[in-house]
Amino acid sequence: MMGKRKDAAPCPASVPVPKPEASGQVKAVPRDQENRLPRGRLIVALDALLSKRNVTLAARDLGLQTSALSRLLAQMREEFGDPLFIRSGRGLVPTPFAEALRPRVQMLARGIDALFEPSAERPALDETFDPRWNVPTGIDAPPLQVRPAGLLEGQPSPAQIDAKLERIAPDATAQDRLARHIGVLGIAGGGHGRPLTAEEAEEAMTIILAGEADPVQVGALLGMMRMRGSTAPELAGLVRAMRAHVAAGLGRTIQADIDWPCFTSPNYHNPPWFFHAARLVAQAGHRVLLHGGTGCSTVSGRYEFIAPTVGIPVCTNTREIAAALAAQRIAYAPLAALSPQIYRLIGLHRLTQTRSAVFEAVHLLKPSKAKTSLLGAAKPTYRELHRDAARILGWKHMAVLGSVRDVAQFTPFRPSSIHRLVNGEAEDLILPACMEEPPPTPRPRGTSLEYWQGVWTGAVRDTRAERIIIGTAAFALFALPGATGPAFADALRLAEQLWKARLGQTALAVRIPG
Repeated sequence: MMGKRKDAAPCPASVPVPKPEASGQVKAVPRDQENRLPRGRLIVALDALLSKRNVTLAARDLGLQTSALSRLLAQMREEFGDPLFIRSGRGLVPTPFAEALRPRVQMLARGIDALFEPSAERPALDETFDPRWNVPTGIDAPPLQVRPAGLLEGQPSPAQIDAKLERIAPDATAQDRLARHIGVLGIAGGGHGRPLTAEEAEEAMTIILAGEADPVQVGALLGMMRMRGSTAPELAGLVRAMRAHVAAGLGRTIQADIDWPCFTSPNYHNPPWFFHAARLVAQAGHRVLLHGGTGCSTVSGRYEFIAPTVGIPVCTNTREIAAALAAQRIAYAPLAALSPQIYRLIGLHRLTQTRSAVFEAVHLLKPSKAKTSLLGAAKPTYRELHRDAARILGWKHMAVLGSVRDVAQFTPFRPSSIHRLVNGEAEDLILPACMEEPPPTPRPRGTSLEYWQGVWTGAVRDTRAERIIIGTAAFALFALPGATGPAFADALRLAEQLWKARLGQTALAVRIPG
């Protein structure tokens, strides 16, 4: 919440002083009149932000630079003493205060536009028909049909429903408590609703993961969060509940160096070169835990199938994961094994064909106590959203890679953005393209898995794939925390050395014995 509004500092002495009137007194300009011009500018900017819910799009409509509109937004927050907007996965979410301002702001903005519109009394220059054609219809239409207004009598107002939700006690049944959180999203605050707090989101997801939620409630909660757009506190609350649920199933803490979530769409058909990159990092002596899946359909076990083909153990419980990390420094844990409940929540996509907040929260699952976490985010809004949620969760280190898919796989042929947490502080980096993109190597049909394996063994030479693997390994090494971490160029050279020495490493076992 922003601080209280403060008046501006007094004008400096260098500002010209108004001439005294005959009475000898100086006529001061009222402060409200001084602010009229900039306030009109703020009203137009606020109307655009309320309409677009996106700073970049609103700036484009106004003909401003994004940075200029961001400065205007900061002035609005200072003037009104309210954040006005909260960042979410679907753009900016207006606060209840901003929603309450919307009708007046729209009216004022329309009034400004109307002043500069051509007068309706001016004769039209291009008459397309004789005005005498404008006569009323001769058809006798019946009145508008509506249902009797009496059906609305006795219905509670949004404020009354809001008060009813507030009376639900903390020790109420799970369904009642979940109903309260759904109501807060939809009708609290006089009909405008608001995002959930981190604590509310955590309780809601805890109830769902415990199997105590009605199926209608699950759909309502996730659907409303989807429509409004998840905020960082909501995402952090969901992650807390999900991590506690997974930790209870695992039974004890797993120690790792790098947490590498790999939750991708079943429609993602590009070869997962990041698996080879993770192998390089493991061969450098760092413990890497890959975890994820490819949806919840007939292809959800894709990574479970390919991991053993290159010697990465597939682990389904704590003992297997700990043994694999100790012996081979790398393991893959399917989401279906870590949490069947979360896996099934992901599977609701088949019924709704929409990505719920669970899809975003699962990237922050981090089932191990890892030094850093590597994320990929295709949408720019999700990059900062994930990092903001990680800060709320108290994470010290993480790196979100701007990529074309939601997995940390680095492409060295184009500029890349990295949104990091370094000792809890946010840091943004833009890495320029490291090299020109090599021409694609022709690939035979029907041998994608063999081709993918052959790049690692050297049976296939694909310069483009090799560069992606080396670049992704460099990104992982670069993200590792340390007092003096390597520069990206140094990490890239180290990854190059690891790639050249990969075949001299001890072969990895296929699977840890049960």
